[in-house]
Amino acid sequence: MASPVSPSSADPAAACASCGRPASGKFCSNCGAPLAGATCGACGAPLTAGAKFCHRCGTAASSHTQSAEPTGDQHSFSAALPWGVAAIALVALVALLAGQHFGRSPDDVSAAPPSSPTEAAPFAGATGNAQAPDISNLTPAEAAVRLYNRVMGAHERGRADSVQIFAPMAITAYQMLGNLDLDQRYDVGRIAAVSGDEALARAEADTILAQNPTHLLGLILAANAAHMRKDAAAERAYRAKLVANAPAERAKQLAEYITHENDIAIALDAKRP
Repeated sequence: MASPVSPSSADPAAACASCGRPASGKFCSNCGAPLAGATCGACGAPLTAGAKFCHRCGTAASSHTQSAEPTGDQHSFSAALPWGVAAIALVALVALLAGQHFGRSPDDVSAAPPSSPTEAAPFAGATGNAQAPDISNLTPAEAAVRLYNRVMGAHERGRADSVQIFAPMAITAYQMLGNLDLDQRYDVGRIAAVSGDEALARAEADTILAQNPTHLLGLILAANAAHMRKDAAAERAYRAKLVANAPAERAKQLAEYITHENDIAIALDAKRP
């Protein structure tokens, strides 16, 4: 009776879809790209062979290179790591905001104009005077929104340096929330777009449109990502679909549409090729 053939000898190593080198297991040992059967270490979704990012959560696929399922200790460490990074980021934010507040004279604080209504509101007291933000009382979701407003405010003022500082903090804060709703995914996509991360913006757009192919915020994100990668044909297609579906989608009065009504109005009025 012939002895059984082992899987390794029966199935020769296939070529990696990303670098072309022979590879086996779940991730390429040469470039870290996922192979057939690999799953996202952040959300557990199946990864497309050669993909750079998870289509569901946008996490970099190469950050989960491993040949076997993690042990219990490894899984606990991996799960705890993002929380630790986010905690450090939030502590840094507290220190930065506190330094900005106490480093100003009373005249500077009262004279400084708010960057935007959404960013100024959390700082305003009963008398309308600027106050130091009490971040310690914020929930994780509120902290994420605060950082989103910080990034958007800096972007509106043309402060690219501040956008690059706060964008990673904001994205980490959203990742701490776990399963994101479509509104939160749009927030992550917008942060990615204004900070120059086209891949993450595109991944969040794809995730939103996978759940609702005519979702206005998903179409806006997809058009912006196409614009970033200079794909004019794809951008025109997404913007045409946005205009065509806007009346029916707006009639749904979704919470995220109300929150981002200004973004929708600007996108509909855009005159891009």
